Amino acid sequence: MHYYIITGASRGLGKALAEGLLRQPGTSVLGVSRHATIEHERYQHQPLDLSDMLAVQNNLFKVFPARPDAASITLINNAGVLGEIGYVGALPNEHFEFVFDVNVIAPAMLMNTFLSAYGSQTGIPRTVLNISSGAAQRPVDGWAAYCASKAALNALSATTQKEQELRGSGIRIRSLAPGVLDTAMQEHIRTAAAQDFSDIERFASLKQHGQLVEPEHAANKIIAWLQQPAPAGEDVVLRVTDLE
Repeated sequence: MHYYIITGASRGLGKALAEGLLRQPGTSVLGVSRHATIEHERYQHQPLDLSDMLAVQNNLFKVFPARPDAASITLINNAGVLGEIGYVGALPNEHFEFVFDVNVIAPAMLMNTFLSAYGSQTGIPRTVLNISSGAAQRPVDGWAAYCASKAALNALSATTQKEQELRGSGIRIRSLAPGVLDTAMQEHIRTAAAQDFSDIERFASLKQHGQLVEPEHAANKIIAWLQQPAPAGEDVVLRVTDLE
C-alpha cells in the first residue's frame, strides 16, 4: 500500500491531492484537518487544528502509526494560512503566533515525527513535501508573517534534506510553491484594502481574467511528479513550473 498523509485535506489543494490519489488503486490517504469532507474506503480522517500546538503534540502519534506493509510513505504538509492582511505595526501580536504555528511549527513537528517514525524503514520511498509559496522568495506588503513563515519552511526543508543526505537515509525532502491557485486563500486576498496590500488590483485581475490555476490541475501535476524517482541534482526548493 502507498500511504499518504496530507494536512489541510478538507479543501483547496489538499482536497484535490487527496481525491486525485484516491483515484489510484493501492493508495491510502490520511487527511489531517479540522473537518472531514471526503468519504472513501481508503480515506481516514484525523481531526486536528494545526494552530492548537497542545492538540498537535497530543495527537501526533495518531498520524504516524506503524506501516509495515508500506510500499511508500509520503507526508504532504499542505495546510497553510495567510492570516490578517496588514502592515507590521498595525497587527495584533497574536497574528504572528497564529501564522507561524500553522505554517512552520506544525509542519516542523509533523516532519520531525515522520522522520522518527519511518526513518529506519529503509527499502521503500519516503518523502516529505512541504507546500510553500512564491511569496517565500520576495517581500509582499501586507503579508509579512506569511512571507517570513514560508521562507522559514524553505530553509527547514533544505536543512533537513542535507541532514538526510549526510545520514544516507534515502528520504526525500522538498518544498514546493504550487503557483497561484483558485482557492479560499485567494478569496481572502481579494477582500484586502488597498492601503493594506498594494497589489490588490493585480490579484483581482487574475480572477477576473481566469488566470488562477484550478487546484485539481496543480494536484495532478504534483502527484505525477511525486511518483517518479527524484532526478539527480534536483533542488530542494521548487516551483510547480519546475515539474514540467
